[in-house]
Amino acid sequence: MNFDSMSWVLVMALSLSVFSFFIFLFYKFIGYMKREQNLEIESFKDSLIDKDNPVGLHGDELEKLKEQQAEAQRHLKEVISRIPVIQKDGRFQIDAEAIRKQKAATNGSGMTGTTAEGNG
Repeated sequence: MNFDSMSWVLVMALSLSVFSFFIFLFYKFIGYMKREQNLEIESFKDSLIDKDNPVGLHGDELEKLKEQQAEAQRHLKEVISRIPVIQKDGRFQIDAEAIRKQKAATNGSGMTGTTAEGNG
């Protein structure tokens, strides 16, 4: 077969028919595999994650999870608000001196300020 004498239209028709044949075989193969393995292919839309329900819970379970998360957020906010911070060089940093004073106050020990500073 001499390809120089064939026009580009014939080459294009041949390539499209071969491509169509492979697509046909692919669909047949997918159908066969679905029947053999009892597969059901889900649509992509069903697999999207709902931002309000990322784990797919229903009813009471979802409300219970939301309550737990809200309680955890409140607890975290409370804990973070107890940490003493100072602004130093334009950045917020933990105030180590205030933490030492809090520890000394909660321990109730008679440590002096110089002794407590030497431990850090």
